[in-house]
Amino acid sequence: MSKNPIRVLIAKPGLDGHDRGAKIIARALRDVGMEVIYSGLRQTPEKIVNAALQEDVECIGLSILSGAHNVILPRIMTLMKKKKMDDVLVVAGGIIPAEDIKTLKSYGISEIFLPGTSTQTIIQFIEKYARSRKT
Repeated sequence: MSKNPIRVLIAKPGLDGHDRGAKIIARALRDVGMEVIYSGLRQTPEKIVNAALQEDVECIGLSILSGAHNVILPRIMTLMKKKKMDDVLVVAGGIIPAEDIKTLKSYGISEIFLPGTSTQTIIQFIEKYARSRKT
């Protein structure tokens, strides 16, 4: 990894009380040299976007299990657009039905990682696309 590691915010939006998967992803990203900020449980879209802006991250990873993805994730993307954060890669994971993925991607979420996705797949995706968005 370069001197300037990719900065990633891992966030748990909404009322989810389970963050084991988010912590596993955070550790895997750290293990390959990324700088990871974990925002903790029960974050509002506003807190997530503000933290990403303050931390100057290149990627936001959203973990959602509550079923509120069709409300919360578009709200995050709308707030990011208002703050002109179009250069930040946004990925999501968790319990998201296949029929919702196309709609979520239409809001600007680059990829949705479902349960069972390997950490290596997530790492490779972030490494490939995070820096390319800043140029």
